Amino acid sequence: MKVRVRNWSTLMSLGQGKKGERKPYPTPMKELIRRAKEEKKLRQENPCRMLEHPPDNGLLVPDLIEVAKQVYHARESLLHSLSLLIAGEAAIPVKKCRFCSEVHIGHCGHEIKSCEGRKSGSRDSMHVWRRGGIRDVVGFPYCYHLYDRVCKPRVGHKERFGIQRLPAIVELCIQAGLDLPHYPTKRRNKPVYSIEGRIVDFDDKEDFELDNEDKALDPPPEQYKFKEGLTTSQLSVTAVESWLEMRSGAMKLMKKYSVVTCGYCSEVQVGPKGHKVRMCKAAKHQFRDGLHAWQEATIDDLIMPNHVWHVRELDGPPLANEMKRYYGKAPAIVELCVQAGAPVPDQYASMMRLDVVTPDLDEYDLVA
Repeated sequence: MKVRVRNWSTLMSLGQGKKGERKPYPTPMKELIRRAKEEKKLRQENPCRMLEHPPDNGLLVPDLIEVAKQVYHARESLLHSLSLLIAGEAAIPVKKCRFCSEVHIGHCGHEIKSCEGRKSGSRDSMHVWRRGGIRDVVGFPYCYHLYDRVCKPRVGHKERFGIQRLPAIVELCIQAGLDLPHYPTKRRNKPVYSIEGRIVDFDDKEDFELDNEDKALDPPPEQYKFKEGLTTSQLSVTAVESWLEMRSGAMKLMKKYSVVTCGYCSEVQVGPKGHKVRMCKAAKHQFRDGLHAWQEATIDDLIMPNHVWHVRELDGPPLANEMKRYYGKAPAIVELCVQAGAPVPDQYASMMRLDVVTPDLDEYDLVA
């Protein structure tokens, strides 16, 4: 069966795609060129204008403020549930390859020959398993925090040590209206101006809030509050619900608040432009002087799902390399929660290939 996946991170997790290739553009290049021509024409017709639509004009999108808070609380609830599922009394075993990024949920690591790490040739591409953790189940890449996302959207190379880094999804929530202590953010009351494509702010200091260090974080909604005494099955259901709410809310935010990623590595930056820090070490970085090749990000760039092979039983025999075409895959967080007792979400049922009957090892060469 052929799997058609457009997202680069999903392709890599499914073992497809080649190293060194650029990620596909979520928006076709012809559409990007058309938008650039329209913006250039608009600047020529009206070189000095006040931007009207948020968040490009420096103001918040009112309808997305509550969404940003829900995404943040859903992430906190997810991490709390995962910590109990992985390190609790009835812990679900998580395995991590010592030499590559492969992850497996189960007591015995699989025997599928897919390792591309150091000295994999001498091991016949077999993985070397060790204990994994929460970061192996779900990945949250870090980015630079922007105090003013409109007038100062870029971080220079010399500024890299003086600016805080935090999970990109948290930075997205902050730019969308979430107020967190220790992360000051400029909140305007009046829109900014665009003069020949450059953003200019004519407002006085009294027209915006300097920071939000003294503001208290709103309490989480009832469904995201930490509850004691939950069973493993209840924790898994809570984790799946938080995962789905976090992803759906983040996709709503990304439709208004731009997020960019490097076309060759996993670096992410929330804001209208990428930073100028020379830290890329992926393919062809020498031709870019270490700068990232920024392009539009997808939800899997912001929240790395880390796909794993689905197992029918945690205590069952390890997955065989000869049978890999019969096995399904799913994000590690979904596989973990399903093994802990949560029902399979509808959108992942086909990926896990639950309707496929796996033949025995002595029968696989007899099956078409």
